[in-house]
Amino acid sequence: MPPDAQLPQVPVDRAALVARDLEGKRGAALLDAALRHPLVGKTAVVSSFGAEAAVLLHMVAQVAPHTPVLFLDTQMLFPETLDYQRALADELGLSDVRVLRARALDLARADPANLLHKSDPDACCALRKTAPLDRALAGFGSWMTGRKRFQSGTRAALPVVEETGRHLKINPLADWSATDVRVYFEREGLPRHPLVAQGYPSIGCAPCTSAVRPGEDARAGRWRGAEKEECGIHIVNGRLVRGPQARVSR
Repeated sequence: MPPDAQLPQVPVDRAALVARDLEGKRGAALLDAALRHPLVGKTAVVSSFGAEAAVLLHMVAQVAPHTPVLFLDTQMLFPETLDYQRALADELGLSDVRVLRARALDLARADPANLLHKSDPDACCALRKTAPLDRALAGFGSWMTGRKRFQSGTRAALPVVEETGRHLKINPLADWSATDVRVYFEREGLPRHPLVAQGYPSIGCAPCTSAVRPGEDARAGRWRGAEKEECGIHIVNGRLVRGPQARVSR
């Protein structure tokens, strides 16, 4: 037996190791390095094809256009979002966009009248977003999002790399500002989601998204009037983030 065989095994903090190796990189360079990192493994990009989604998707198209892109069609999205998803994927040349939906049997059992979002928005998100995404991510070691710290209080301390269960989650644009996003759109000539011009800087399901008033943060129109800021896909410390005082920990 080797002399060190009985030494206790120290758990490896994969997120910290990957974050260390990505330090100093930004944008497409960070994304490229993350996709190539040996601890990241097979990676999917999860995109809402919402107000700012084109930035990350354009980088993916430039660096690795065959990367799987997972799009959650809750079957309650704005028609404009569905049109934008098809048009943007085609324009960028994304070759592996996978549309995820809740299973018909699950919808029939849990939300036959399509009214669950009114009585229990968390349960509706779990049914139409979290469960389909969990199934789709089973074949991946990591996933990427376009979340940014400036978007809301719950994202103010968003790390570039985090560990969620057995997956790593990479947020290549975490430190980007609203100005960074605007400049990138303009420089690359990227098309905007049509609802942005109508006062929707953050776009989710039609019944749960409203226009944002001057002075409000970008996600103020999501679940307006409810103590809810995230859909449940993004979990912090093993729990759903709720409420205006919540913060994302490093």
